[in-house]
Amino acid sequence: MAIFSKRKKDNDALPSGGAAAFNNGMTDADNMRVFASDRKLETLAVGSAQLRAANMTLQKYKEGKANLERKIVENEQWYKLRHWECMRDKKSEIQPVSAWLFNCIANKHADAMDSFPSPNILPREEGDRAQAQMLTSVIPVILDQCDYEQVYSDTWMYKLKTGTGVYGVFWDKSKLAGLGDISICKVDLLNLFWEPGITDIQRSSNLFHVELCDNDLLLQSYPSLEGKLGTSLPDIAKYTYDDSVDTTNKSVVIDWYYHKYQNGKKLLHYCKYVNDTVLFATENDPQLRERGWYDHGMYPFIFDTLYQVEGTPTGFGYIDIGKDAQAYIDRGNQAVMENMLANAAPRYFIRGDGSVSEEEYADRTKRFIHVDGNLGQDSILPETGKSLSGIYVDVLNNKIDELKETTGNRDISTGGTSSGVTAASAIAAMQEAGSKLSRDNNRAAYRAFRKMCLMIIELIRQFYDLPRCFRIMGENGAAQYVRFSNAGIVPQSQGVDMGVDMGFRLPQFDIEVTAQKQSPYSKMSQNELALEFYGAGFFNPQLADQALACLEMMDFDRKQFIMQRISQNGGMYNQMMQMQQQMLMLAKMVDELKGSNIANELAAQFASGVPAAAATMLSGEHVGDESKVTKEARARTAGLTAPD
Repeated sequence: MAIFSKRKKDNDALPSGGAAAFNNGMTDADNMRVFASDRKLETLAVGSAQLRAANMTLQKYKEGKANLERKIVENEQWYKLRHWECMRDKKSEIQPVSAWLFNCIANKHADAMDSFPSPNILPREEGDRAQAQMLTSVIPVILDQCDYEQVYSDTWMYKLKTGTGVYGVFWDKSKLAGLGDISICKVDLLNLFWEPGITDIQRSSNLFHVELCDNDLLLQSYPSLEGKLGTSLPDIAKYTYDDSVDTTNKSVVIDWYYHKYQNGKKLLHYCKYVNDTVLFATENDPQLRERGWYDHGMYPFIFDTLYQVEGTPTGFGYIDIGKDAQAYIDRGNQAVMENMLANAAPRYFIRGDGSVSEEEYADRTKRFIHVDGNLGQDSILPETGKSLSGIYVDVLNNKIDELKETTGNRDISTGGTSSGVTAASAIAAMQEAGSKLSRDNNRAAYRAFRKMCLMIIELIRQFYDLPRCFRIMGENGAAQYVRFSNAGIVPQSQGVDMGVDMGFRLPQFDIEVTAQKQSPYSKMSQNELALEFYGAGFFNPQLADQALACLEMMDFDRKQFIMQRISQNGGMYNQMMQMQQQMLMLAKMVDELKGSNIANELAAQFASGVPAAAATMLSGEHVGDESKVTKEARARTAGLTAPD
């Protein structure tokens, strides 16, 4: 399906480049060209008054996510195994730390990396098939150039800890020596502020990204900030770092995104400012005032939530689920350790008039202990230790099992064999069956990845005016070098029909996400399935109809592509058989007229591939009446070879 519009796309109005929210490559000469000396700031759409109102909105947004910020900072301490600092009992010398919860997060992250996504772009109209195939090859290259695998790994780890990972998809004009390209990065929720109470980030009236930047770097990019730096408002929540982080020579740079409706269209506007100084604003730019920052009109942030919470675009993660059980596990270990140490190093009761030298008694290197007077049996008595009942160990183990169950991190899913199963195939099957929770989490991540790919396509549509060279993998793994631009995906003219301008058609695409890197068991099962198909003759073109009938009753990944390939092979085989039959018929006709032996020679070449009808014809037997085409061919041949 395509979108039709009467509005012509104004390619001349495209900005010279975009800037990512984290890119300091914008300079006064690039992005403040509208601030000419003969113009006053007050005459612009975004000035000091608008920034003061934006700061008030930002402060309200910050107050609305105070609990989330506190949770994120605390969860990071749990992840670093510093959770005793978050628990009430901070004075005990014995603070054992077990990594059951960390092990859960590490295994979930490994499951996510085993299912690294790969896009397949599908057209909605037949005419866009070539562009869809090109995008399928080009987008993975763009992702690779953005080091997306590292971004994917970092965001997944952040998502498991906090419950929400955020991707930023921007146009960075500083890439490729000023040509510009797409940039993808992980975004920290502590630096992002949105309207409280909404569940879809695109429904927020404003969206702020706040980041600390060095004053020296800011002055190099924006000389107009001289004498205007030094404050750090608003205050950004900080993690508990091991190192000492100095923020005295830094200033807060705010990226302000907001929506406006103009001429019935929802536009995305963008303003970058420090304190009360505007560094860049789309509403102050004549080329962008009526167009907005990005043509897709969406905030360039994609929220990937693990477990959704109503009333907020964020969710909760595995630390929120398991930290209570982890706390009791460590407190139980603490009690066991204290009892063990008490029994291993017993204490003693000493009478005040016992006249025993305590220093000599406590020093194990002293062979003689001096006493004054008589030494009674009650002068020194050891404190009797109490051994713990086995029920306490059982309770502790139950808490460990509870943590495993609630987080879906059972032994079998991590390669353990506690259930008594020893066969390798049975273990692999149980691991696959036990990974349904991870597969569900991966599908949620694939939905966010699908949104990212659609946003990448829109950025390509807007900014890829000049052709770019890409190295893609062609058929049979051969490298190909292709040039690609947005010429095929920008609005296409429909021409004029009966004097009426038909407007423009906007090519649209769907995204199918598959796992690029599957688990070893998935690869093994997929390979075994292919071998079973081969052994059953599914890829024999003579058995195409039977194979397709069998496949229709089956269900497995990428089934439609296998069926398409078998159908194509069967169709090609049928065409080849028909061509062979026609060749044999014509050869027999020539042999009858010329007395040659061409038909037998062809039959020998075709070997067992000769269909039954052709073999019957070679033997001189005819089944049914001769076709009209054959009769006409025989007549034409006889006419050409008849003697004058």
